[in-house]
Amino acid sequence: MTTNDTTRASRVAIVTGGSRGIGRAVARRLAAAGDPVVVGCGAGRGDADAVVAEITAAGGRAVAACADVADETAVGELFDTAEREFGRVDVVVHAAGRMMLSTIAELDLDDLDALHRTNVRGTFAVAREAARRLASGGSLVTFSTSVVGLRFPSYGPYAASKAAVEALTMILARELRGRDVTVNAVAPGPTATALFLEGKDEATVQRLAAQPPLERLGEPEDIARVVAFLASPDGHWVNGQVVRANGGIV
Repeated sequence: MTTNDTTRASRVAIVTGGSRGIGRAVARRLAAAGDPVVVGCGAGRGDADAVVAEITAAGGRAVAACADVADETAVGELFDTAEREFGRVDVVVHAAGRMMLSTIAELDLDDLDALHRTNVRGTFAVAREAARRLASGGSLVTFSTSVVGLRFPSYGPYAASKAAVEALTMILARELRGRDVTVNAVAPGPTATALFLEGKDEATVQRLAAQPPLERLGEPEDIARVVAFLASPDGHWVNGQVVRANGGIV
């Protein structure tokens, strides 16, 4: 793979949730810039292997590694894979997540526990390992959602889990003072992924697509460009921020 900036040094990246949707677009974008990528996946490895095959066919370097992000041992092994295969960890993009919709009155608390296990505990587990292992000059990018600010009905459980992600991201950025490591969150708006489109009828999708002044849904590549900037040396002065990448919805 080639990059327009021939002086840019490669940065070893881990992308959790890298087998599908936004995570897949991020993995491909970083690999296109010359970065070796560990493509993280959940239980199913097939999609991650397909991303790796696509990257390597284009001349990039990538390996697949599946891990339950809420299992600290599995997360540690994910970082071990990056260090074993590529020597270090410079970038961690934590795109793995779960979404469920429910009004608060009708909420099944077991579903809430499962949601928080992935979105909250999982983010803490990945962020903790990143805080311990990221090289100087490194970057951690977590994922929130613009729904934290938009407050759509039925998104209460999901938005609450992502509000927790925003809080831990801001605090970790300050805890890593002196390490030369940035920590930021990206908060997409409505984006055309399988996770977003599942269960929505066409009228709902069109209504959401009309909300941004740009009058369309986001695409995974739109979000990947933002992540790639934050994970790059060009974005290193941005730290401790939540970037609401949503086409201008307020």
